Amino acid sequence: MAIGASSAKAGEETDTITEGAHTPQFRRRLGRADLRAVPEARRELRELLRHWGRPGRSEIAELLTSELVTNALVHTDDDAVLTAVVSPRGLRVEVRDFVARRPRLNAPEASEDTHGRGLVLVQSLADAWGVRPHGVGKSVWFELGAEAA
Repeated sequence: MAIGASSAKAGEETDTITEGAHTPQFRRRLGRADLRAVPEARRELRELLRHWGRPGRSEIAELLTSELVTNALVHTDDDAVLTAVVSPRGLRVEVRDFVARRPRLNAPEASEDTHGRGLVLVQSLADAWGVRPHGVGKSVWFELGAEAA
């Protein structure tokens, strides 16, 4: 699934939640360094996933989404776009930013209480994850199957 640039102007948010005959999904533009977007993204994902998966799967999805959104907002100096899609296979979440620098998977140091664990969590808890380059920037994504243990 490719994520294209949002039609919103820089600094504007676009929220799209689609359900019904179509695949349930949402897309949201994240403003540069706007960390208020993290709990808002969790809330939107929670709403999208309210009837999805085995117990605990949506909570894992919220945690991993928080990590990807936070990374994009803290480690880039630009907007980002969050997309979540529920399909028969499961959930796919992508955060696209517009900075080419790839994220690094580091083992967190004991002296760093809250930093350096995001991608380790994604690697540990997601069924699949990765980084995909774009012409401008990249997408960091993860997938969760609804029925995985």
